[in-house]
Amino acid sequence: MSTPHNSAHPGEIAPVVLMPGDPLRAKAIAQKYLKDPLCFNSVRNMLGYTGTYKDQKISVMGSGMGMPSIGIYSYELFHFYNVEKILRVGSCGAYSPDLYLRDVLLIDSAWSESSYAKSQSNDPRSIQFPDTEFNQIINQTAQHLEIPLKHIRIHSSDVFYHEDDKAACLAQKNGCSAVEMESFALFHNADILGKKAACLCTVSDSFVYTDKELTSQEREQDMDAMIRLALESVIR
Repeated sequence: MSTPHNSAHPGEIAPVVLMPGDPLRAKAIAQKYLKDPLCFNSVRNMLGYTGTYKDQKISVMGSGMGMPSIGIYSYELFHFYNVEKILRVGSCGAYSPDLYLRDVLLIDSAWSESSYAKSQSNDPRSIQFPDTEFNQIINQTAQHLEIPLKHIRIHSSDVFYHEDDKAACLAQKNGCSAVEMESFALFHNADILGKKAACLCTVSDSFVYTDKELTSQEREQDMDAMIRLALESVIR
């Protein structure tokens, strides 16, 4: 069945989905890495594709920006399309001086000031977690591929443009080393629906080294280490 946000028919989406924020990044991943990718969704230009990687069926679909957006798309994939695993492959901004441009991060937990979980299912927790086994597989795959991987807690923020630095300071007090806008909602949806989720992020800019950041084109196309790690992890 289709939904108001996804025109895919049953069987067109694989049980495992890679989920970047940018739908154009989803298209770029499908065209570069998947064999015979077919577009299953273009509603609102939130592009989704299914193809094969090393003979295994894989889908990739954009999530949009922010928790309300990934909340919709990931919930529908889990609940209506029988997706079992979603691996977010995103970008993030570094709070920590120990994180550098293009570092690949495995998210061990997501802290947020958001009311998403409480509004969605009356879950009061300010920290949401990925699937432990999924993360272990990703970590083992990174070691096998010799891709350096840093483990962090991330800040999933509801706001991109802050008028002051209070949110960033609070996030860092809660152990966050970087910031993005989606993982908290993805982890929550997976948890309440009995599914599996994980998140890999590539550092695209820094609040410490402010003179360096990836361009929008580089964010779309130049995250090869993370994408290769994601694909090799989900076929294991």
